[in-house]
Amino acid sequence: MADEVELKLALTPEAADIIATSELLPGGSTTAKQRAIYFDTPTQHLRKAGLTLRIRLSMGKRVQTVKADGASAAGLFARSEWEQTLKNDVPVLDDTTPIRALVGVGCSDIAPLFEVHVERRTWDVRDGDTVIEAVLDIGHASAQDRRSAICEIELELKQGDPEALFKLARKIDAIAPVRLGVLTKSERGYRLTRPIATVFKAEPVKLTDDLTVAQAFQQIVHNCIRQFRLNEAVLLDDRNAEALHQARVAIRRLRSAFSIFKLLFDHPGELLLREDLRWLASELGDARNLDVLLERSKPGPLRNRLSTAREDAYSKVEVALASGRVRKVMLDLAQWTSTGSWLHEPDTRKLRDGSVHEFAGGILNRLRKRVKKDGRDLSEAGDEVRHELRKDAKKLRYAAEFFAALFDGKKQKRRHKRFIAALEELQDQLGRLNDLATARRVLEAFGLANDPDVAALLAKGNKNKLLDAAADAHDALVDTKPFWR
Repeated sequence: MADEVELKLALTPEAADIIATSELLPGGSTTAKQRAIYFDTPTQHLRKAGLTLRIRLSMGKRVQTVKADGASAAGLFARSEWEQTLKNDVPVLDDTTPIRALVGVGCSDIAPLFEVHVERRTWDVRDGDTVIEAVLDIGHASAQDRRSAICEIELELKQGDPEALFKLARKIDAIAPVRLGVLTKSERGYRLTRPIATVFKAEPVKLTDDLTVAQAFQQIVHNCIRQFRLNEAVLLDDRNAEALHQARVAIRRLRSAFSIFKLLFDHPGELLLREDLRWLASELGDARNLDVLLERSKPGPLRNRLSTAREDAYSKVEVALASGRVRKVMLDLAQWTSTGSWLHEPDTRKLRDGSVHEFAGGILNRLRKRVKKDGRDLSEAGDEVRHELRKDAKKLRYAAEFFAALFDGKKQKRRHKRFIAALEELQDQLGRLNDLATARRVLEAFGLANDPDVAALLAKGNKNKLLDAAADAHDALVDTKPFWR
């Protein structure tokens, strides 16, 4: 059994050609064609258990590999694996891997599910005592009649400091653009067995009680980066309103994570990251605001003007996403989270190494208390007070989702479901009020405030009724039992 530490980078075939022929990678690379067969049960029992099973044929040698998800990161992965050489394409399912223990009698149902074919070029990059294996894979995954292109570089640390992976990644990006890779080859194959997804909501964060506060923060950040990158990939090809919304949700979740865990760090690097995230959120904001207004508008001249403004806004989004700054932000996040100096500050060691379960309970208590206080006399409160409540409610919602896996008893799960439902209702009502408060400002920003149809658009939604509904939703949330106690 061995552990890998690697950084995955996604790129285009054109970028791959530039990098492969550059002077950055040393001469003497090896090239091999590889075919990998991935196995699972018809109900994908292995995937659900966090395992992958493949048999890879390369240079006349067959190797079976079982991988188990560990502390996975966006771009940076640390995972356990079991390997053995085989004579044919029939997997060995004995007690040398965790498969039999997890699947049991279901082992007999394990069969080929999809294949991955790549041409692999490998270089050993040396810098002093550091050794990194750089692997360029170009090919595809296939399942029945569906295919998914693969073009990626994996940098695996063989010897030295993990910081060296990011240093090399930045050198590569300076030659041709690369982005953090968040999909394994097995994930690409599994996606081919399901309906095509064009929107990616936040995935559950798989926290466990044995994690430290620092490790929990790392997993949460990596989870958010993954959500952003999956939706960013959609936006680079399609002006998808829901993918844009989910990309913004990912950025909001990241910013909330920094706020929730703020006691762990007080460092210039963290402040720069938060500023970059604020910038990225604003770059996506105009397009999202126009999407919301378009949903509310009726066919006519104003809707046509909104549509034109939306196309211009999405053009700006595309420029931002194509910029080096966005690629740098994601790489900076992964590097700082995984190897930053905050992990070694003596003043925060006790908190950093403490129990995430205890930390989560304290945070959730504090955020709930703030939301409870902010919502008093909500029907009489001004826009500013409601805006603060809305921000605090979002932070409580994200914290409740981040830490949900730590409170997995039957009663806690039932309470969590009710708590999230009550919180969603409050957020929905506050969101409608916020739309009323900001719609005119958005229209003014795009020179549409004087359109004759604006009055009808702004009249949608009775403010007094929305205030009453928000107050009722707040009362219901306050009466809902916390799931973490």
